[in-house]
Amino acid sequence: MDTIFSLYNTVLYQPLFNVLILLYDFIPGKDFGIAIIVLTLLLRLAFYPLSAKAFVAQKMFAELQPKLKELREKFKHDKDALARQTLEAYQKSGVNPFASIGPLLLQLPILLAIFQVFSKGLQESQLSILYPFVQNPETISPLFLGMVNLSEQSLVLAAIAGVLQFFQMHIGMSSSGPGAKNSGAALAQKHLMPIFFSAFTVSILLRLPAAIGIYWVATSVFSIAQQWYLARRMKDRNLTLKTA
Repeated sequence: MDTIFSLYNTVLYQPLFNVLILLYDFIPGKDFGIAIIVLTLLLRLAFYPLSAKAFVAQKMFAELQPKLKELREKFKHDKDALARQTLEAYQKSGVNPFASIGPLLLQLPILLAIFQVFSKGLQESQLSILYPFVQNPETISPLFLGMVNLSEQSLVLAAIAGVLQFFQMHIGMSSSGPGAKNSGAALAQKHLMPIFFSAFTVSILLRLPAAIGIYWVATSVFSIAQQWYLARRMKDRNLTLKTA
């Protein structure tokens, strides 16, 4: 266990923390909140291939749902035929039901390290793990834009993160299969799930330093922009295929 923890610190936590301090050193005004936003953008860009793959797989899986529902109705008394037809539907559509899970699992250790970096980053004791080429700032100002203390909880940031979480989930669920949109369960999920996770986000961030809130808000904004961009690309591609 000690070996795993040491490897985690060496490979994930320490490099991310050093990049954050490096950004803090070079950003004009030495604003830790701005450094968090810039680091979040860099991480979102690094994760883009994985998150884009997961998003596309999720959309394709949603579009296949009406066909799968039809198969379940048609072969509800023949389990073997249902399994064969379902597998054939997946193969014909090129959909892998687990394709969106793998990229997310790969990001979990890094996300954990990010949370630790942003929650511990304001502690001066952490400056002892800086690389030799990273300038030690000696002290880190906890103020974001001279107003928000990143070492304390922030109701405003928690509320903003909750609203953004709602829109992010709403956008992500807006293109479910056309047949599923008419079902009561699908409608309930579409409207209630974003509300639940938004409330959950607020309750979590009210217990954490505002530095985590800054990260959450920034990553939600970038995620919403990415979802909108990918949805537009998929829509344009489908229109091209239909008119070709």
